[in-house]
Amino acid sequence: MLLLHSTEPESLCYIETAGIDGETNLKFRQALPVTHSSLNTLEALAEFDGLVTCEAPNAQIYSFVGVLDWNGKKCPLNSENLLLRDCRIRNTECCYGLVLFAGFDTKIMKNSGKMPLKWTNMDHLINKIILCIAVFVVSISIILGIGAGIWDSLYLQKHYYIPRHPQNSATFGVFMFMGYLATIATLVPFFLYISIEIIHVLHNFFVNNDLEMYYEETDTPAEARGTSFCDMLGQIEYVFTDKTGTLTQNIMTFKKCCIGQKIFGISSSEEQQHQKVNFDWNQYVDTTFRFFDQTLIDELHKDPQDPLLHDFFRAVAVCHTVMADEEKGFVKYKATSPDEEALVTAARNFGYVFLSRTQDAITISEMGAVKTYSILALMDFNSVRKRMSILVRNEEGKIKLYTKGADDVILERVCADCQTETIKEALNHFAEETLRTLCLAYKDVEEQDYLTWKKNHTDASLTLENRQYNLDKVYEDMEQSLQILGATAIEDKLQEGVPETIQLLKDGNIKVWMLTGDKKETAINIAYSCNLLSSDMQLLDETEIRSLLDEIQGNGNVEATLKDTDPAMMKECNMKAMVVTGEFLNGFANLSEKITPTLPWWKKLIWKQKTEEITDQNSILKTKALVELACQCQCVICCRVTPKQKASIVQLVKTNKKVTTLAIGDGGNDVNMIKTAHIGVGLIGKEGLQAVLASEFALAQFSYLQNLLFFHGRLSYARFSKFLCYYNYKTFASLVHNIWFAFFNCFTSLPVFDAWFPVFNAAVYTIFPALCMAILDKDTDSKGSRKHPELYVIGQKDRRLGLRIFLYVLYGFYNSLVMFFIPYFAFFDAAGPNGIFTYQVFAFTMTTINVFSVLAEAALELSTWSVLTFLAFVIAFGSYFLITYVTTFPPAYLFSMSQFNFLGIMVISFSSGYIWLLLLIGMILSIIPSLIWRFWSGLSNQSLIKSLTKKRNLVQLPFRHNRTSRRRSSFAFSHTEGFDKFVTRMEKDQNRKKKTVSWTE
Repeated sequence: MLLLHSTEPESLCYIETAGIDGETNLKFRQALPVTHSSLNTLEALAEFDGLVTCEAPNAQIYSFVGVLDWNGKKCPLNSENLLLRDCRIRNTECCYGLVLFAGFDTKIMKNSGKMPLKWTNMDHLINKIILCIAVFVVSISIILGIGAGIWDSLYLQKHYYIPRHPQNSATFGVFMFMGYLATIATLVPFFLYISIEIIHVLHNFFVNNDLEMYYEETDTPAEARGTSFCDMLGQIEYVFTDKTGTLTQNIMTFKKCCIGQKIFGISSSEEQQHQKVNFDWNQYVDTTFRFFDQTLIDELHKDPQDPLLHDFFRAVAVCHTVMADEEKGFVKYKATSPDEEALVTAARNFGYVFLSRTQDAITISEMGAVKTYSILALMDFNSVRKRMSILVRNEEGKIKLYTKGADDVILERVCADCQTETIKEALNHFAEETLRTLCLAYKDVEEQDYLTWKKNHTDASLTLENRQYNLDKVYEDMEQSLQILGATAIEDKLQEGVPETIQLLKDGNIKVWMLTGDKKETAINIAYSCNLLSSDMQLLDETEIRSLLDEIQGNGNVEATLKDTDPAMMKECNMKAMVVTGEFLNGFANLSEKITPTLPWWKKLIWKQKTEEITDQNSILKTKALVELACQCQCVICCRVTPKQKASIVQLVKTNKKVTTLAIGDGGNDVNMIKTAHIGVGLIGKEGLQAVLASEFALAQFSYLQNLLFFHGRLSYARFSKFLCYYNYKTFASLVHNIWFAFFNCFTSLPVFDAWFPVFNAAVYTIFPALCMAILDKDTDSKGSRKHPELYVIGQKDRRLGLRIFLYVLYGFYNSLVMFFIPYFAFFDAAGPNGIFTYQVFAFTMTTINVFSVLAEAALELSTWSVLTFLAFVIAFGSYFLITYVTTFPPAYLFSMSQFNFLGIMVISFSSGYIWLLLLIGMILSIIPSLIWRFWSGLSNQSLIKSLTKKRNLVQLPFRHNRTSRRRSSFAFSHTEGFDKFVTRMEKDQNRKKKTVSWTE
């Protein structure tokens, strides 16, 4: 909506854009002067007939180009005149506007994405397993059906003493195929899906009830909102995180300052050892402000005439773009930059209170004395200058220039005789504590110098071409030969445990990318504070990235170029960080929707239309090269990115690197990213529940990722892997016997088991130990998981599944051979004492060996034992003996001879010691490969863990304790360029009605 008029002075409108870029600090939008002055009544607004010519609807949130043609005049329009959908109006009573785009044409809707149906890696694997088993069942049934037809033609048709069937051999083979299909179909694990749903529910229950992920301050527990994603938490390789509200609390706190040769303030870690400074002497005190160094207050009251000390706070109280509003006798501040609000609030408590400002004056209270300064010029901030200055005339008629900005730009503009050694040491000291620094300076300006400069300033302001460049040159002439006042240190409060969490993610071989809508300088600052960047890490700027991309692109084959020609360069990139902006990514990440993945020929028909849309192969090649380069870097920071770009970046990494991704955010601007990643985590914070509603897991703090990934995720993946391998093993070990038996019963599809065994074996005999394995088994607790993050690599490399599944299937085949042929050869040429070794005893012996062996393997699989696990094995053994006894009991036989036809087999078999010897031999021979495998893999795992631990100790751990020495200016990192355009046009009427809207609302 184009802002036409607002009830605020100069048609100013305050907005909060948390739903768009995640920033909670207020911003301003302003109507054009021509509409503000003319459309001040409802009648005038109703008659408005201006024509707006503007760009077509697009997803570029931070840019807008248009022209308003009205009353014969054309006025340029930009993003400062536009109110976007999903922003919230704050501290503004009423505003009027013209709707330009609605519905799906709005920028926020252009950035929205579809909600994809997410499948976990385990879901895909299980579906493949079921498909393979189904193919195996059909194939083996066909083979056995063909064998039945051949056997019939060779033997049954030639011997007349055997009752003949009316079909020919081919028809007989078809019937036997159908019979075997019904017999062997029990291999399809129908109970697997039921078991998996039970496991998922209980794994989610463990997440929801983890007290270590319960946030007591807001009474918020963790919540598993997805039904089947816990196991995927143990395979994450890339974490994409928002900044504002996710890593930080977006709260700036004044911590320290250096004035002259002295440093005031204490570290956050030492606050408990000191008493809070009492500001009761100040009538304008802000009770929320906390400071713990009484020395600064004593210095201020000790020498009221100390020019350096008082000019320092005077500069803070005067040189800013904060707006003041009075509510019930209390002055409230409105700031587009939380940095500036923190500084002005600090000066307020120390006795220099900003009270009000008009078009040409600013009023402050200096230690109780109210003084007014005439504003001669306000030299605004921009990303090139990295500073702002204000030229004022005090009540004595003297002209002073106050400047604040980044330390590097201020220190190079101070006069030669300034003593800056102490300031530089203080800046390094502040940087080591990851505080955001700012330098302040001033100078006295002679009247004649000011008049000369004013003429140059007026000439530059009237130029039509390169106006900003000419103004910067004029500002530069004034901002020379400054006198240094001091430096400030502001703490951008991180969420608790964020640096430790990011370091743990790095130790666990997880790469962390920061995707934020905030400014570049702010993102880099926070990255240093939270251990995402280190002082010894080189930052790749966009110019270096372009040159590297040209080198990687090479002769057109990205993969070959990376592999053959650039190994040294890519190795060097491992200790670099990539910092890019959304504008830079416009030519890359947006191509993610156009890149056609590598598909088999039978799928290319579906993608034909999309393939035809791709015309710029060179851009696609550069996009792939960008992804390869970014993934080689230790971390990536993307600034000023739109919600759609966030999703595109995640999608690019997913499709090109084939890795498992997790996205975490707290605002509506993170929804696309959360929906695109394999796992979405929404933080329950101050920006509503949009991110939570689109996520699979909801947390209250970023630090809870430690437990979610390294304990619940790793453990869930390990449990699922064990369960799935074991389930496939026991399925093939228990049910493949019918295949071997077919070669000894003339391919007649006669089942080798009692009809009740397959049912109870799947539902009772072996399922309880398997469920204990998937629910209760664990190799370490949460503390151990965080202490040894290198264990997480096992899940990333998928070392518990993949080929391991196939090996367990082969192991099941081996067990079935042992279980079948041990009784077969034992009973081959002997009926035993009293002739008890019949087909039914053979089948019972085989099933008993099977149950004993499968349960013995379950006992070997378990890492820990508990009372419930022990009871599960008791139930498994007890149920087998009980159910077998009941189904072979004479009354059951008399009840249904066809259903209970193994009359008294259990009692007959167990009465022979020979059978017990066979059971023991069969069980031992069955699990011997497992024992050998466990001994060998135990040695291999120990070597793996030792190597990973050694690597972490040599490479990663020293970084954990490094303190960065890079100084980072806090000034204007969240400041908005162009704020001087309205603070210098404030209405002079001081009797206007004060607004009573609360700043905090």
